[in-house]
Amino acid sequence: MPTMENHALAQLIPILQTAIGPAILISGVGLLLLTMTNRFGRITDRVRSLAADVPDSPLHRGSNRLRQLDILWRRARIVRLAITAAAVSALCSSLLIAAIFLTALWRIDYAWLVGVLFAGSMLFLIFSLALFIRDINQSLLALRLELEQARKSAS
Repeated sequence: MPTMENHALAQLIPILQTAIGPAILISGVGLLLLTMTNRFGRITDRVRSLAADVPDSPLHRGSNRLRQLDILWRRARIVRLAITAAAVSALCSSLLIAAIFLTALWRIDYAWLVGVLFAGSMLFLIFSLALFIRDINQSLLALRLELEQARKSAS
């Protein structure tokens, strides 16, 4: 004979299953955030390294280093925005889990809220990934400058 506890548990299981998707999304976004913060740290370290060398460099190399510093500044701003977008995506997913539980607990129909939070989470994740790709393209531009400088030095 089913007890009241078993009935409540049976109702809770589908809610938990529904909340698993956003929880997995949070985990994936967390790994993406880890990657982006590492990139941000490397950009910052590279800026410090190049900025320290600019006063000591010859005039013809200084302009190349200044161009690299400009690229690194753009990259830092792009990665900062990507990190913010990924964090907002994780926040939307966290709010989505809370909304799923609260709507089930209070037995109210806020399907629109669940939909908005899910869509927001996906849109911010897409925006973050697009910025991440843009940063990679910017890093290739900086690499091209270094290769051009190496070719000039070898000549």
